[in-house]
Amino acid sequence: MSAQSILKSGDRAKMTEIQFHNTLSGRTEPFVPVVPGEVRIYTCGPTVYDFAHIGNFRTFVFQDVLRRYLKSMGFRVNQVMNLTDVDDRIIQKAAAAGVSLREYTDKYIQGFLEDRRSLNLEPPEHLARATEHIDDMVALIQRLTANGFTYTSEGSTYFRISKFPSYGKLSRIDVAGMQSGARVDMDRYDKDNVRDFALWKAPKPGEHFWESAIGPGRPGWHIECSAMAMKYLGDTLDIHSGGVDLIFPHHENEIAESEAATGKPFARCWLHAEHLLIDHEKMSKSVGNFATLRELFAHGHKPSSVRFLLASVPYRRQLNFTPESLLGAASSVERLRTFAARIRSGKFPAGASREMASRAVKAREDFDRGLADDLNTAQALAAIFDLVRDVNIGMDRGEFRQGDAAPILATLESFDAIFAVLRDDDAEKLRALGVAQVSAG
Repeated sequence: MSAQSILKSGDRAKMTEIQFHNTLSGRTEPFVPVVPGEVRIYTCGPTVYDFAHIGNFRTFVFQDVLRRYLKSMGFRVNQVMNLTDVDDRIIQKAAAAGVSLREYTDKYIQGFLEDRRSLNLEPPEHLARATEHIDDMVALIQRLTANGFTYTSEGSTYFRISKFPSYGKLSRIDVAGMQSGARVDMDRYDKDNVRDFALWKAPKPGEHFWESAIGPGRPGWHIECSAMAMKYLGDTLDIHSGGVDLIFPHHENEIAESEAATGKPFARCWLHAEHLLIDHEKMSKSVGNFATLRELFAHGHKPSSVRFLLASVPYRRQLNFTPESLLGAASSVERLRTFAARIRSGKFPAGASREMASRAVKAREDFDRGLADDLNTAQALAAIFDLVRDVNIGMDRGEFRQGDAAPILATLESFDAIFAVLRDDDAEKLRALGVAQVSAG
């Protein structure tokens, strides 16, 4: 079988039923986009008050694998990622530093983009800064007001949850058990004291604000994502994704305000990545196990190792991130690179083996089957490493032929279109970041 036949995404898509676990339904379901052949995805990005940490990048790598996989299956992908560049923390930190919001956040946005490139994350079609979409948010709030879902208090506008009967359908929270009448005027809050939520916040003395048709103030966190998602992707998205910590209240509130405005389903499929743990503990600055990518790189770990480890555990399982697991990821990447180099540079007898061609096809089918099963990256990787083992044995025995290289390399190229670790450019990436390393041993 030729490499070309192995690589045909259209044929593979017809043979493969893609299934995702939809948080909204609580079931694993066949994925069917609204428009055949096109996937509209909204992915929650960072709040840029500091450098993103490796827990954030667990989600961002999952979203990149999702994007790359859908593209490999022949879909046109239209992805929006937000940059939350206004919230309480940013306002407070910018004021303490004596700089504008833009000046404060530009540094961290640039750092985020550099970090993304170091992990080979593909750029989304739209990278949307919240502060550049204030008018869109105000317009959405006005629609909600016209539909009878808001009220004002002390210059702020709130969404009245009692007007949206299906509130809680994503998180399955008991709305009746929420503290009645409680209203929280912060972006960071605990779910135990949430009732109605702020859409537009009146400014406090000395606080940054925008003049608008609904009065001076700034947007609440949730309205930012709804406005930007619908601006670029329409009223109904195919996929909305983020970390599990965003299910409530953020994504629950997005659904309420979006569907209250349009009367249409906001997102057909919700995908949520589980937490990253450090030595079996949730990462937290308070316990001292907080790390950024650059800190990992400075301690001798390679970008390819970090990406491989973050992608290797299926997104709905918790990932325990340890120095030992990073070293194991580095070993796996090196094994794959060595294998690819051996095939490319090896001098093999003429001819081709039907067995090797069949082995390449089976590996590709197993690889596709794993990813089609709710992005089971562990199963997909097992298919590739089984291929590496079998082909290495064949080469060691002298059974590998010159014509066998093309289908094996085609399968590796298809693997790397998703996992993006085969190119040996770690040193180049570290130089671009200006990172000086010490040994990771």
